Formats: sequence, C-alpha cells, structure tokens
Amino acid sequence: MTGPTYLQFHLVFLAPAVALMAATTVASRPWRRVHGIDCVGADRSYWVGVAVVTLIALAYTTPWDNYLIATGVWSYGEGSTLARLGYAPIEEYAFIVVQPVLTALWLSPLSRPAWSTPAHPRRSRAVATGTALALGAVGWWLLWSATTFYLGAILAWAAPVLALQWAVGAPQLWANRRLVALGTLVPTLYLCIVDRVAIEHGIWTLSTRYTTGVEIAGLPVEEAVFFLATNLFVVQGLVLYRWVLDRRRPTDDDSDA
Repeated sequence: MTGPTYLQFHLVFLAPAVALMAATTVASRPWRRVHGIDCVGADRSYWVGVAVVTLIALAYTTPWDNYLIATGVWSYGEGSTLARLGYAPIEEYAFIVVQPVLTALWLSPLSRPAWSTPAHPRRSRAVATGTALALGAVGWWLLWSATTFYLGAILAWAAPVLALQWAVGAPQLWANRRLVALGTLVPTLYLCIVDRVAIEHGIWTLSTRYTTGVEIAGLPVEEAVFFLATNLFVVQGLVLYRWVLDRRRPTDDDSDA
C-alpha cells in the first residue's frame, strides 16, 4: 500500500489531539483555581472513572468490532495495518482506548454538573429506558436487510448501554443536557472529520453491501451514528460517575456535625 497507514492515522490525528487536550487541561488548572471555577475533572477521582469507562468500552466493543470485521462490514487497505489480534488490527484496539480518553479530556475542564431533585424521577427513567429499548428494537429489525445491517448493528449494540445509563440517571443527565451535548458533539465532530479522511485515503473501507449509501459531507451516516453513540456513552458514563461521587461526598452540614 502506498497510502497512509492506520498507525500514521493515529500519529497524525489522535496522538496530537490527546497531547493538546492533556496539555491544555494541565495548563488551565492554576487559572481555574484562581477564579474558583469548578469543573467536571476537578480531582483525581475523575481519572479513575475515565480508566473504568475505557476498560468497559474495550471489553464491550471488542467482540462486536471483531464480528463486523469478520462479516465484511468494513475492511482495511492492504498493508495499512501492522498486525491483527483476532479479526481486528491492533491499531483498532488502540482507537477503542484512545477515543474515550480524548473525549474525557475534552469533558474534563467543562463546568461541573449541577444536580437537581426531579419531580418524577421514576417516570423520566421509565420513558428514557423505553426509548433506548425502542432504538434497540429498530436496530434488530434493520439487521434483517443487508443495506441497513451496519446501522442496525450500531443501534442494537448501543441500546443496552443507553438503557442502563438512562435507567440509572436519566433525570440528572437531562438536568445537565447542555453539558452532555457539548461534551458529546465536539469530539464526535472531530472524529467524524478524521474518519472521513481515513476512508478517503483507503485506510479502511466500508462495504457498500452492508451500508445504506447515505452520506453526510462524504461520511457514511453509519459512521456518524457510531461516533455519536460511543461519545454519548463516555460522556454520560462520566457525568453519572461524577454524580455518584458527589452523592457520597459529605455535605457541609455533615462535616459540621
């Protein structure tokens, strides 16, 4: 292969982005302390959550990813990868690990969530969980057609995670919907752009048989849905993790007692 490789993709698009976000996060800490700005990743416990979310992402994505590669949903250019573990190249596993770290770095300096006491928490959880299960049902239905197979696989795979997250904390996620949206959409846009570049240069290729052919600015819609779902997993997981930490933290009244 004479074009760029998957490793070069990491070195050009992912490694610099992670390094830039990490440097920005560290450099902004003194400024945030001086101005009393409380952010999502204000303490070290946040990075414990990042590690947990990353490990879960790797464990949950690996079998799904390998299955779709084995099925032929996407493939890699000849000579574009170093080695394979199962059906997936090792660079693919690196991508699975790097993505949540990149998204977590972007989320870290954003304003800390504001928790609320919802009026009807059970109802909101039930509605949100039902919505996730409905998406999963649509996904399973789409699996029966070759052209919607990849889209269906994404929805069917994403639904259990969304259902769990929304069943646990839908009211708090909705109360912090602006934070969730900002934390999700910016890294999603970036990853969509670099994914479009990778497809254009043949680092990986999506099967026309298993995709709808619908594109957004040259990017297959399935890829946009994938990055939106996975970044939503990460952001919601970290926001809920922060919620759990804040609930366990002693209040001022407790400390005075």
